[in-house]
Amino acid sequence: MGMMKTLTGTALAAAVLFAGVATAQEMKFFRIGTGGAGGTYFPIGGAIANAISNPPGSRECDKGGSCGVPGLVAIAQSTNASAHNVTAIQAGQMEAGLTGAATLYFAYHGEAKFKDNAKPDLRVIANLFPEDLHLVLPKGGKLNGIKDLKGKRVGIAQAGSGTQIAVELILEAHGLTRDDYDEAELNNSQSAERLADGQLDAYFYAAGTPVAAMIQLDNTKGMDLYSFTDEEITTGNKAVPYYIRSVIPSGTYPGVTHDTHTLAVSGILATSAKQDEQLIYDITKALWNKNTRKLLDNGHAKGKVITPDTALDGIAALNVPLHPGAEKFYKEAGLLK
Repeated sequence: MGMMKTLTGTALAAAVLFAGVATAQEMKFFRIGTGGAGGTYFPIGGAIANAISNPPGSRECDKGGSCGVPGLVAIAQSTNASAHNVTAIQAGQMEAGLTGAATLYFAYHGEAKFKDNAKPDLRVIANLFPEDLHLVLPKGGKLNGIKDLKGKRVGIAQAGSGTQIAVELILEAHGLTRDDYDEAELNNSQSAERLADGQLDAYFYAAGTPVAAMIQLDNTKGMDLYSFTDEEITTGNKAVPYYIRSVIPSGTYPGVTHDTHTLAVSGILATSAKQDEQLIYDITKALWNKNTRKLLDNGHAKGKVITPDTALDGIAALNVPLHPGAEKFYKEAGLLK
């Protein structure tokens, strides 16, 4: 009897397993690395995950349901952002992730902090939004050009960060090495605090606008932003090709009442060369479906600037390949020759 029972149990388990196979095959998980909950990457990653997901049993797209990839369940995971995400994608611990173009460039080409640790499997799905380089000055502070930072106390972002590497290259292109200014390696909030209490004369930080720490600084002590000249932008772009021309509009920070001309590094959605071509094609198509617009427009402020027309901006300069699935979509959509 005992034997009989076990057999039946096994047969039953097998039947259940067999019934479950059909359903399980239709569902696929897709993990997207983002950033900290207080940053820009986390809400943007969540909107993208929603846009490309279409779990089994969802209403059809044309009936007001999800226009994502059938059977796909995408999950936005909070992480330590760019460097963490490119490492996890290469290691196969995540299927995709958001990263700044600088980190993507260094990781793929095995430069800077990835010198002995290149990530050759990285591939691009889309350029998303600009992370503007802010050169923050005290309220009423003036600079007669970048070279005017000579002899000043300047915040240059955290050691090893994409921002710091770029800032040093841009300053060097303008003839300034670390010997010419008193540098402080600080994060965004620390830099804002030091500027507010007079310990810094200026600081650099690249991030998607508006930046929380700067909103606070603007509201309390006040601040100004340095607007780069055309010549400075050209020089900066030559020194750091993945930093492209950008503008922070007047009123982004209420106390800054002029357009700020600057450079921006792109926030990019990346994946692995090992991901299936058809899957990434379907994901790219879902990302740029007109119904995705609603999700992007109603979330974080940066979602509004994520458009198919800018999906390939700055990608050629990075020299990191598009994923073949994404490339196929852009060619079909007439966005790539």
